[in-house]
Amino acid sequence: MTYNVAIIGLGIMGTRMLKHMRLHEEFNPNYLWDPNKIACENAVKQDSKSQIMKNANDAIEKADLVYLACPPTVREVYAMKTVEMGKALFLEKPFGINVNDSKKFAKILKNFEVPIAVNFTQAAGIALADLLESKKNGEMGEIVGVDIIVTYPSWPRQWQKEADWLRFKKEGGMTREVISHFIFFTERVLGPLKLIWANTTYPKDSLLCETGILAKLENKEGIPVNIFASVGGAQPDRQEFTVKGSKASRKVAEFYKDSISTGDTFTPLREEPDDPRAVSLKAQLDDLVLKLNYKPNSLATIDEALRVQILVEEILSKT
Repeated sequence: MTYNVAIIGLGIMGTRMLKHMRLHEEFNPNYLWDPNKIACENAVKQDSKSQIMKNANDAIEKADLVYLACPPTVREVYAMKTVEMGKALFLEKPFGINVNDSKKFAKILKNFEVPIAVNFTQAAGIALADLLESKKNGEMGEIVGVDIIVTYPSWPRQWQKEADWLRFKKEGGMTREVISHFIFFTERVLGPLKLIWANTTYPKDSLLCETGILAKLENKEGIPVNIFASVGGAQPDRQEFTVKGSKASRKVAEFYKDSISTGDTFTPLREEPDDPRAVSLKAQLDDLVLKLNYKPNSLATIDEALRVQILVEEILSKT
């Protein structure tokens, strides 16, 4: 079966998903909508098979699956329209911004018997699957901790500049956009986490998002998860997630560079793909097909996404 897809929100993530859904044999991302006319024009230039609908409702009505890549604060309205029409729903993260609202929203969504998943891009990737298998087999020994390190010369990153909302405290910031992925990954490895302490720094302009994070989380066994994140200075982007084991440790850098250490330098576990983003999105979309067919899959659930959101917002509140 081929699934007709509506994409609501045609910024960076929306047009990226449009491209990769078009490459996938089981998706037809034909129905698009965004309130920004220029974004709509650019999307159709990228994909001439798609069409811009008059409004979001028209796009949703045409689809079997709706992918929401719009900013968090407007997402709930379109999500409710989607499930009320009996359509499958694929949400970008973060699940939301206001925790109380998101708890109510999650409860409502569970009343609808349609496939729903949240797009944490590492969920179906080989790095997470292989690490979990290695942990299960005892190859890593005892898991003793996780380190998350994220640093950028500026935020948003250069390729994100057009998504201006990412620089504001209200909806944006690196904790919601990047660190959330690694918290999700960590919970898949260690189980649910709780925040022990955090210190978050912000610029003088109270409207702008965070520039620094120091935090410690733990799972129920007390295994520590350390987070260090900062913005500023002449440096390359750095995004590293390390699961430390007594026998071997695993590091995932830049979301796809998977390596192992038994005490010496980290060694790559496999050759890097020519287009790592394409490989990652193909894996997500393959699992999305499983989700749509009510088959076992690795995509993030509403409950997982909500737990990540709660931790993220708690970290951001600790100044």
